[in-house]
Amino acid sequence: MADRTLLTDGERADLATRLPDWELAGDQLRRTFTFANFVEAWAFMAEVAVIAEDLRHHPDWSNSWNRVDMAITTHRLSGTDGANGAGGLTHLDVAFAEAVDRLLDP
Repeated sequence: MADRTLLTDGERADLATRLPDWELAGDQLRRTFTFANFVEAWAFMAEVAVIAEDLRHHPDWSNSWNRVDMAITTHRLSGTDGANGAGGLTHLDVAFAEAVDRLLDP
């Protein structure tokens, strides 16, 4: 499994090439997915849910008819207790985004 260590500045800079369909917004990766209808959007969310459970990493997301808006960030870093709210963009977030992308381009 990918780790919860922060990306370096260089790794963050490479995200535009590595994940061209995702937007880097502060410490989040964001993407909007559009489908033909609600059923396709919901089916996509069900597939993403399996990825989330496998990686034990869950997106912040919403669904409105044929659209799914997703944001990914790590709320708690490796080696922290989470009490201080420490988080950021990590290798786990990138692995999650890449797995989601593979759903659309198998």
